[in-house]
Amino acid sequence: MTKFIYPLGILAFIIFIILRISLESSWVTLMDTEASNWLRGNAFIQSFHYLGEHSFILCISVLLMIWLWLRASNYRGMMFALLTIGAGNILNQLLKKWVQRDRPDIPDQLATFSFPSNHAMMSVLFLFTLTYFATEDKKKTLGTSIIWLLAVFLSILIGLSRIAESRHFASDIIAGWAIGYTWFVLVRAWYERRKHINKKLEQSNRQQKRYI
Repeated sequence: MTKFIYPLGILAFIIFIILRISLESSWVTLMDTEASNWLRGNAFIQSFHYLGEHSFILCISVLLMIWLWLRASNYRGMMFALLTIGAGNILNQLLKKWVQRDRPDIPDQLATFSFPSNHAMMSVLFLFTLTYFATEDKKKTLGTSIIWLLAVFLSILIGLSRIAESRHFASDIIAGWAIGYTWFVLVRAWYERRKHINKKLEQSNRQQKRYI
């Protein structure tokens, strides 16, 4: 499964770019309309938007940072979380200001821009970050696969909740998932590269001590 992570990251970025340049196209409009007709008003799906709220993500992120600090002072892991969740949120706001797409036209609509969805993007970033550290030191088993599938399932429901509430178009949600996963893969690549380098340095230092 690991070998597909980076190709999927490239594919996700391509999907984001295609959506960005196709926002005014008929197929995107049709997709947005059909998704809205299918999901609008679904109370069960709407309830998952709470898991994508900034206050909830902030609380979970703080708990994660404390856990990483207490767990062998994993400062690099803390930086991982800051980059995925903190910098990811900033990236989302910058992208929204760049695209400046209005939200669906409903009463009492939010005043912020729509593309890409913050809930969809941040659900991927914070759930995948949590899952990554929860399974980092574990062997690839059915249990770890189930945990990852649960993270994917929850991120999907959080994103769909914004369509059900008419807060976003389906294309906003897909773009949020896509760019969120792309950013996660980039940060993960940096983290694992640094971890590999440090591991080699530690092995080299141990070998040098044997010869002293």
